Amino acid sequence: MSEIATLAATIFKRAGKARRFVVALAGPPGAGKSTLAEALYDLFPEGSATVVSMDGFHFDDVVLNARGLRARKGAPETFDFHGFEALLQRIRANEAEIAIPVFDRTVELSRAGAAIIGQDVKFVLVEGNYLLLDEEPWNRLAPLFDFSIFIDAPREALDERLRERWHDHGKSEADARAWIDTNDMPNIDRVLARRRPADLVMRHN
Repeated sequence: MSEIATLAATIFKRAGKARRFVVALAGPPGAGKSTLAEALYDLFPEGSATVVSMDGFHFDDVVLNARGLRARKGAPETFDFHGFEALLQRIRANEAEIAIPVFDRTVELSRAGAAIIGQDVKFVLVEGNYLLLDEEPWNRLAPLFDFSIFIDAPREALDERLRERWHDHGKSEADARAWIDTNDMPNIDRVLARRRPADLVMRHN
């Protein structure tokens, strides 16, 4: 059985007969959270799972510019934490229909109400950099997750993946290097240094 299949089986077993089971997939930028979430999603019975990305709660660039935070986009303070927390609370409450925003990297914008979580969805896979961040207010999220996974990877591997990501999104080598050094790496160091313990740690090379 593959590592992903084993993980899916673990989540399925942990969930038992619960009507809803919320899983946190946390890790630094470039660790592969979205990839893992999609791989797990494909292994659950059709209609029983969904993926929620914290990236849907990025503040718009207009807001970041007004607050002088555009150069730090992706840091904890550049997200609508309270909106994200409220969404997770609604998910935990198993409301009948929950609209969620989805971040579109091709235009660097969040699309409101881009997906719906129905009441029949049992497994909610939440992925994001700061789900296990041990700082106020992020540590308030702890009781909203039933199971937490932290994806760890060497800084060198994260650097390489981020270079590829920014090249794919049209940044030049120089611009990608500058963004990684001044923004991504500080975020990576913050995630690695200030995280709560996870139920499971996956280490990727």
